[in-house]
Amino acid sequence: MIMPATRIPSPGFRATSIRSVAIEVLTEWQKTPRFAVDILDDWTRRTALSAPNAAFLHDIVFTSLRNLSLLDHWTDHLTDNKHLDHRTRWLLRIGLCQLILLGVPSHAAVNETVAVAGRSGALINAVLRRADREQRQLLEKAHTLPLAIAHSHPEFLIRRWIKIMGKAKAESVCQWNQNQAPTHIRVNRLIDGAVERMARLPGLLAHTSEEDFFECETPPREALKHGLCYVQDPSTAIAPKMLGALPGESVLDACAAPGGKTAIISQMMCNEGRLIACDSSTARLPRLRENLTRLHARNAQVMQHDFLSDTPPPFGDLLFDRILLDVPCSNTGVMRRRIDVRWRLQEEEFATLAQTQRAIVESALRYLKPGGSLVYSTCSIDPEENQQIVRAVLETHPELEMAESRLVFPPKDLMDGAYAARLLKKAWPPVPAGGL
Repeated sequence: MIMPATRIPSPGFRATSIRSVAIEVLTEWQKTPRFAVDILDDWTRRTALSAPNAAFLHDIVFTSLRNLSLLDHWTDHLTDNKHLDHRTRWLLRIGLCQLILLGVPSHAAVNETVAVAGRSGALINAVLRRADREQRQLLEKAHTLPLAIAHSHPEFLIRRWIKIMGKAKAESVCQWNQNQAPTHIRVNRLIDGAVERMARLPGLLAHTSEEDFFECETPPREALKHGLCYVQDPSTAIAPKMLGALPGESVLDACAAPGGKTAIISQMMCNEGRLIACDSSTARLPRLRENLTRLHARNAQVMQHDFLSDTPPPFGDLLFDRILLDVPCSNTGVMRRRIDVRWRLQEEEFATLAQTQRAIVESALRYLKPGGSLVYSTCSIDPEENQQIVRAVLETHPELEMAESRLVFPPKDLMDGAYAARLLKKAWPPVPAGGL
């Protein structure tokens, strides 16, 4: 469970309207494949919410999704397992969320939720008032519930993690995912004076292990607008730093959008050399170009290419000194930040993703120079997408050797989960004495 600081809506917007919008957002989230953050952004713009009211709406939606199984357990207990339609269940979820998890005063949590309930108002009122009386017992008993309920994760994922890492580590990941992810920014050294200008900004807390990364409560909008910094988690720097690109080299970022890792590579290259930033999705290219332009990554050239297709790449037969493959993955390392993932991910997807990841590696290896290096990376903590992929590639490619690897375990490393491995391609073998 999480218990963030309470945000009470400001007088400028009716509290009942915020609850109404929350129900609309969550209903749309359930019925469509859209991400909650995108739906929230649409509704926030549509209703012209003030910053405090938008923050309160976000708290209701994200805390409800983050604690969905626990809220349903409480709902079933408080209604004696009564059958509920979807809207009534969502009303009870957001009511219990406000009352027990967000610490909203009971009169506001109950009355304002009942006010938008319509025909189910009497039931909502009775259940929430009972929950108010039983808050202490509900919270105490929550600690004794199975992990899948107490920390609101799918049962298949709990089983998988316990098998992989043991119960203690699995529980620590679940607990980690229940906390609200902080915002981190990276200072962009491609802009002269950025370090000094960012140092003058208040409220920035330096990350303990990754240079140039800072935690902030409120992102510095003007600094972001002018490219002095970029919002990204410290874990995103691990793969590009492992790649070790140097000025003047030819480098490929094969899965580049939205461009955070590409910008780090460009910075390491001091904007010297050729950096190709590819992505398979045409729709993502404008944002990729916009980010790289704002961050002054001038040696980066954006191209569209799907490494799973038979189409020749737009860079022709060019070979690269270094290749970064930040492949599509399950996102199990970033579930704290991407709340939708735990409810959208299906167990069978791991095998499908592993096939895709292996195929992308096989395709990209064709463009790596002898003596060059390739970094394979994911934001997953699952070995089927990480160590097992690298092991399989090494077994079928004797020309490759492992140089280094790292798995970021969120509760231990205090950042998003990630994996990176650097593979070296041996140089051409020497010609035997006496010629061929």
